[in-house]
Order: sequence, then structure tokens, then C-alpha cells
Amino acid sequence: MLITVIRTGGFAGRERTASVETECRPDGPALEALAERALVEEAPVARTPVPDAFGYVVHVDGKVVELQDPHLTEAQQQLVDAVLAEAG
Repeated sequence: MLITVIRTGGFAGRERTASVETECRPDGPALEALAERALVEEAPVARTPVPDAFGYVVHVDGKVVELQDPHLTEAQQQLVDAVLAEAG
């Protein structure tokens, strides 16, 4: 499974992209399960914009979800953090 996260916004407004291919990784099954949960969970609806918040576009094997800080579920936040950690 290929998981890609694109993060935009924040104070500096820089874009950051990271991808993880779960095949052949020891933590691959755990990342795949986390991705499946993150895609089906509905994040709380943002009522007002949050200045300098991050926005995320998450691609998982052709499925795409757009997320906005601080309105992520626990699974969505864990997935974003895990994938972006791969970018260093």
C-alpha cells in the first residue's frame, strides 16, 4: 500500500510531502490498518478557520481525503505523523 501525505499551511506556509510504501516493512500491516481507519473516520467539522493551521491531503492507494488541523481524529493524526516522520 502506498501512503502519501502532503502538508500545507502553518506559520511558514511551506509544503511538505512524504510517502511510505508499506510492502516489506515490519510495521507495514500496522500502517495499513491505521490508514484504513483514518480514511473511514470522519473528522470533526471545522466551524471556524484556525490561523496558521496545517492542511493535509492524504492519498492511500487511489483514495484521497483532505484534513485540517486541529480537526483530525486520533487515527488520522497518527497516520499523518508516521508518514511525515519518514521525510525526516
